[in-house]
Amino acid sequence: MSRRRNPSGALHPGVAAALVSALLFGATTPVAKQLLAGTHPLLIAGLLYVGSGIGVSVLRIVQDRGWSATGLTAHDWPWLAVSTLVGGMVAPALLMTGLARADAAAASLLLNLEVVFTAVLAWLVFREAASRRVVLGLVIIFAGGLVLVWPARFSSAGSPLALLAIVGASLCWALDNNLTRKISASDSRVIAANKGLVAGVTTTTLAFGLGAALPPLPHVLGTLLIGFLGYGLSLMLFIVALRQLGTARTSAYFAMAPFIGAGVALLLYGQSSGGAFWLAALCMGLGVWLHVTEDHDHEHVHEPLLHSHSHTHDEHHQHEHDFDWDGLKPHTHEHHHGWLRHGHTHFPDIHHRHGHG
Repeated sequence: MSRRRNPSGALHPGVAAALVSALLFGATTPVAKQLLAGTHPLLIAGLLYVGSGIGVSVLRIVQDRGWSATGLTAHDWPWLAVSTLVGGMVAPALLMTGLARADAAAASLLLNLEVVFTAVLAWLVFREAASRRVVLGLVIIFAGGLVLVWPARFSSAGSPLALLAIVGASLCWALDNNLTRKISASDSRVIAANKGLVAGVTTTTLAFGLGAALPPLPHVLGTLLIGFLGYGLSLMLFIVALRQLGTARTSAYFAMAPFIGAGVALLLYGQSSGGAFWLAALCMGLGVWLHVTEDHDHEHVHEPLLHSHSHTHDEHHQHEHDFDWDGLKPHTHEHHHGWLRHGHTHFPDIHHRHGHG
């Protein structure tokens, strides 16, 4: 048995991936509100995902120097299909519909409810381990959401139906997060590209069927670019974080996105920020802090496991190869993990999905 302690913090690659993902997506929400001017919300949602799918596909071709196999197994495709439907079609449509009639800053903070829904689903449905600190953080984040949408604020934050649509989008993305974790060991570019293309083309076609008119070309190109950055690259990094941190904790880091979005909205639209807004922000900030300062360390057992994902050789990857490898670069192949008992600081990543007594 070996025992080591790895201090948690921003240097962890999963943490960095989650925070950059939050930055990209958070800035997209208030900018997307500007794109809605004179354009059908469903069309904007579709074009954002089309931009995501095209952009990530081109990035993958350039990085791989040509087209390559997806690497997804027959077991992976159903999970990807359902997550694409829920997170790539229903959620963006609800968000764009809500944004069209809601205060942009309030909408951005309201999206923080996604972290609560994600964690509850992860714990109750998908059986991910939780600690009291993480649970407390989520309760505080949820309290901030209640402050933000308390009935007295309906008149200033937006119509009740608009706010309800944004809550619905948060719930759909929460389910999407948990479904995507099932295939997070796969190439994040493949998942993001397929989800973007399928969801984008389907939603855009539906929008045209409902009578949406295509906006001017600069508007379209700007929407596609924002979709690539705010949805495509953000989703790629989010999947990497899911692989390394688990669902609930990745969502906790990603909860920075609404704060970023709210700040951009205040700058873009010059909106006033009342006491309820800052109280909600304080609650959500405290909840996120409780998450990111968690130190989860205990002795645990790794059961034998056979899977495939990009990795380097560390304490959890000590195996031989039947091909040449320089010993340094990340590489992908099917490999076997033997039984191992040890203790160290860890997250519920793809190698730490054990139970807790």
